[in-house]
Amino acid sequence: MNKQKKPLYWYYFIVLIIMLLLDFVFIPMYTNSRIQSTTYSSFLDKVEEKKVDEVQIEDTDIYYTLKNDEKNKTYQTGLMNDPDLVDRLRDANVEFSQVYTEATNPFLYWLSTFALFAFFIWIGNRLFKKSQKSGGNDSMSFNQGGFGFGNLGKSNAKVYVGEQTGKTFKDVAGQDEAKNSLKEIVDFLNNPKKYQDIGAKMPKGALLVGPPGTGKTLLAKAVAGEAGVPFFSISGSEFVEMFVGRGAAKVRDLFKQAREKAPCIVFIDEIDTIGKKRDGQGFSGNDEREQTLNQLLAEMDGFDGSKGVVLLAATNRPDTLDPALTRPGRFDRRIPVELPDLQGRESILKLHAQNIRCSSQIDFNVIARASAGASGAELANIINESALLAVRDGRKTVVQKDLEEAIEIVIAGEQKKNAVISNHERMIVAYHEIGHALVAAKCKNAAPVHKITIIPRTKGALGYTMQVEEDQHNLISKEEAYQRIMIYTAGRCAEELIFNSITSGASNDIEQATKLARSMVTRLGMSDNFGMIALETVTNTYLGGDTSLACSNDTATKIDEEVIKLIKKAHDEAYQILNENKMKLHELAKYLYEKETITGEEFMYILNKPAEISEQSSRA
Repeated sequence: MNKQKKPLYWYYFIVLIIMLLLDFVFIPMYTNSRIQSTTYSSFLDKVEEKKVDEVQIEDTDIYYTLKNDEKNKTYQTGLMNDPDLVDRLRDANVEFSQVYTEATNPFLYWLSTFALFAFFIWIGNRLFKKSQKSGGNDSMSFNQGGFGFGNLGKSNAKVYVGEQTGKTFKDVAGQDEAKNSLKEIVDFLNNPKKYQDIGAKMPKGALLVGPPGTGKTLLAKAVAGEAGVPFFSISGSEFVEMFVGRGAAKVRDLFKQAREKAPCIVFIDEIDTIGKKRDGQGFSGNDEREQTLNQLLAEMDGFDGSKGVVLLAATNRPDTLDPALTRPGRFDRRIPVELPDLQGRESILKLHAQNIRCSSQIDFNVIARASAGASGAELANIINESALLAVRDGRKTVVQKDLEEAIEIVIAGEQKKNAVISNHERMIVAYHEIGHALVAAKCKNAAPVHKITIIPRTKGALGYTMQVEEDQHNLISKEEAYQRIMIYTAGRCAEELIFNSITSGASNDIEQATKLARSMVTRLGMSDNFGMIALETVTNTYLGGDTSLACSNDTATKIDEEVIKLIKKAHDEAYQILNENKMKLHELAKYLYEKETITGEEFMYILNKPAEISEQSSRA
């Protein structure tokens, strides 16, 4: 408590110095600047000329003002032994008076000064206590604490009783492996004796790593809810301060509070903010972030895990963390929270669907297969979008088509039903999309076509072809990767074959084909020329996967040649498939042009029916 009040008394001292300077220096300076000294003879001349307006005689000085004085100043001269002064003033019709100044009692003067200073202390204490009670959120805050400067080192962590988090493991779906790893921590917090009897020590920290939106923060809250212990939640960015030492002070305060409320859980979200690798590029080693990290490392070494303080942290950039932070004895466990698989996506969809009215006819397995690669947050968004679509259509329950449309909204955006597109461009888009679908249908290892549409979307797509895997795949073969490149190039091939021209509509296809072909050559070892050599490294795996070449310039040139060769070969094979099925390409593109959206079943029916039936149906 004393440490918190010292800064406040320091500012009281500054206020006292300012008051004394005002009293003895600035106020006299201001007063003297309005008084001009003159000689006594000049004063008598002004009296005889009847220019003096008023005279005030004090113990040793005479102060007078002049009539019609534009400067509006007071003039001062010394008092002399002049018996005729009163008569002169009467003859000149000057108003005059004599002031007797009583000597100020020094004791009373200092008593009044002390009373004023005590008043400032009282005001300061009131504001300090108010800021402490409000948790540092006062509108008059100097730095998160009103005039309570003792809050500068407070961690400001949000503290919940376990049940107050409102989350348990029942609220988490699709992360069974992560939940199993964390259940042991819950069991230790609830039954520490059975671990202590055998001599086992609980891990001091568990690091949750994974892509954004997979439920890392939700898992941490669920652990606290299951264990029923206090839960300290703070973001790594809250430790970052302008002044060196402030972040370290917040770390100390956070662990001090945790020890006082043990057993408890301390959760630091986005720990990579303060946990990045130390590179020594700070100002003479006083970089604030590194000082905060050093304090965090020291605190993790200093507390005893057997006391029931468990540290959880989350990040989606584990490769940037300092090795000293992730070594055993600090963050002992690294728990992956990856994107959910097919079964996990279905469980997440059903979990979030419990909060809305859904039709009993909904097949969540179909939705889960169509949303491959979606995170838990995106799946929750799909459920919410489907409910909004149902309300928009005037229905009280969500049906299958709402969920399917919600997937498209999340992937490609809302439909642009009023977009003005010429008939010629619509026909180009129809052939482009049928080109993708037709080549996909002719490839053995490609996912089945689920839906084809040429309705523009708000995210820039004029149309798209959706393929949905029938099962969950964790590996991709060389043949599958190559056929994906063929499918990417098929849209451009259809434009070349039918219109003898190319458009900008294949820009995204080109980007995806190039990315996949380059990864086959540089990282997947699927090139005959390079074989099993890693020529590229990936950083930020969970945030898009930035890549950088790890080879010479000559090798980089050969890589480019290999990628160009691979894409050209795939392009030529896709072109050949479309040329061999040119009549079906015309028929399907015309059908899509008229319908705008067709299902995978309609597509496969037209593709597989005999030419005779096709010709008869077209005549009919």
